[in-house]
Amino acid sequence: MPGCLDADQPPIAPHFDRAAPIRDAEHRRDGNLAVRLGLTGVTGIGKALAERIVRERTASGPYIGIRDLARRIGLSAPQLEALATAGAFECFGMNTREALWAAGPAAEERPEYLPHTSISVQPPLLPEPSGMDRVAADLWATGISPDDHPVAYVRKDLARRGVLTSSALRSAESGRRIEVGGVVTHRQRPATASGITFLNLEDETGMVNVIASVGVWQRYRRVAREAPAMIVRGILERSPEGVVNIVADRFERLPIGARHVSRDFR
Repeated sequence: MPGCLDADQPPIAPHFDRAAPIRDAEHRRDGNLAVRLGLTGVTGIGKALAERIVRERTASGPYIGIRDLARRIGLSAPQLEALATAGAFECFGMNTREALWAAGPAAEERPEYLPHTSISVQPPLLPEPSGMDRVAADLWATGISPDDHPVAYVRKDLARRGVLTSSALRSAESGRRIEVGGVVTHRQRPATASGITFLNLEDETGMVNVIASVGVWQRYRRVAREAPAMIVRGILERSPEGVVNIVADRFERLPIGARHVSRDFR
């Protein structure tokens, strides 16, 4: 919305109105107001290498391409492939598959060799990655998918089964048995919870709190403990304030085709 650019913003209401319509799509999306993911967030890069890339850029000027970066820093093919998968070379006009194709030859560039003397092969006409390919690549390279969600690609199958979205739980009847599906973001078992385990599921519409008793956890222990994504059946509880919980009575593995790692028992 245009008002997003105003320096003075209206005060936040003391209580979040969960019944209000969701207006996320109306807010501004532009490059000058964006959250940037640092190079240290890319698989296989790390702080020391990221700092070296930035120091070299500051000292000698911007990089002009993937070969220039590899030559000046001495990156390996796996490191270049990780950056390519994360979309770091889109600034050079290269999509993910073009950058992955170029990573191997670019890794042969070294300061002691003449520039652009490494052998390269003209890339074929590579198709654009599918939406699910893009999500899987983002999750592998950075652990997050800023533009899409893996559960969105299995939503049709979930809907046919009657599995609800997290947003639908706001209006579903409290006290009824329902199913909800998503990726597991957290598993926690506080010392004061008498063995009860708390899980958070995330789908393309939001988060769901799941409560697992000791008996249910033991019965479905392998799925509940190890599955990166799952379908949970249980009783929907919604407080007068709008807080939603699912008291689980069954866990089932949900294949999503993308690597995902939850934060468990930390």
